[in-house]
Amino acid sequence: MVAKTGKKRVAVVAVGGNSLITDAKHQTVPDQIRAAHRTCIHIVGMIEKGWDVVVTHGNGPQVGFILRRSELSRHELHDVPLDSCGADTQGAIGYDIQQSLYNEFRLRGIAKQAVTVVTQVLVDKNDPSFNNPSKPIGSFMDERTAKDRRENAGWDVVEDAGRGWRRVVASPLPKEIIERDAIKTLIDRGFTVIAVGGGGIPVVENDRHELVGTAAVIDKDYASALLANTIGADLFIISTAVEKVALNYNKPNQQWLDHLSLDEARRYLAEGHFAKGSMGPKIQAIIWYLEGGGREALITNPENIEKALEGKTGTRITRD
Repeated sequence: MVAKTGKKRVAVVAVGGNSLITDAKHQTVPDQIRAAHRTCIHIVGMIEKGWDVVVTHGNGPQVGFILRRSELSRHELHDVPLDSCGADTQGAIGYDIQQSLYNEFRLRGIAKQAVTVVTQVLVDKNDPSFNNPSKPIGSFMDERTAKDRRENAGWDVVEDAGRGWRRVVASPLPKEIIERDAIKTLIDRGFTVIAVGGGGIPVVENDRHELVGTAAVIDKDYASALLANTIGADLFIISTAVEKVALNYNKPNQQWLDHLSLDEARRYLAEGHFAKGSMGPKIQAIIWYLEGGGREALITNPENIEKALEGKTGTRITRD
């Protein structure tokens, strides 16, 4: 693990969706606040050990809720653009995490404050994903409604394995954290920062070099890795639903992994050990973080963050 020294140690902790919505029966705002607090207990545990932390988080279900409300109220209210949904959820989830951190800091007598930075993330307007939208968002529709949205609202829609039709949007790669300097300054001043929620609000540059929001979804772990690199974080933690990474996951020959080198991570990813819809993007994000100069990364579930920092569990991934 990273050696304990007098130098400020900075970690980016990417909190997965399971840390905010545990299951289909616990989706209300109070449920989400309680779930956020359970995760924040362990984040404050690492802060208490001397880490300065930037918390990032997912927002997929919450964006889905806003889009559904927008659909149900379309006869009375305007639609909410996807980039505004991202901004809304960054503020709301940031509030949940800020409040949870405040209460836990106070309980432990830690003189520290948390702050949320509503974060824009620059993407390339020519990213190939804009020509092949594939990220499903929002609720299912019947074929007639889907085609109406395509013709009158300009949506890209696809039929989803017999379950109905859904809107799909681009998922471009993040290129730049626009508020990077603000985040870095806050960390340097001792604040715990919540940033890059949901992968950040995707923005592009127009011909006048102005930022403009775009209808897209950035992978949360990719954006978190970019943030970790650009602020020079010593550690990148991805908090997810499992305690460790495994080869042959959920198969009779499943093998839990305590440590991976960068070369091993690349090889196992290429061999298809990590599913595209789950562990694959997390491993890819860590590969990019290490290739970009990062020192080490951890994957574990929220309740084991402190034990993983001590080397007692989790999967540690390093350049060597």
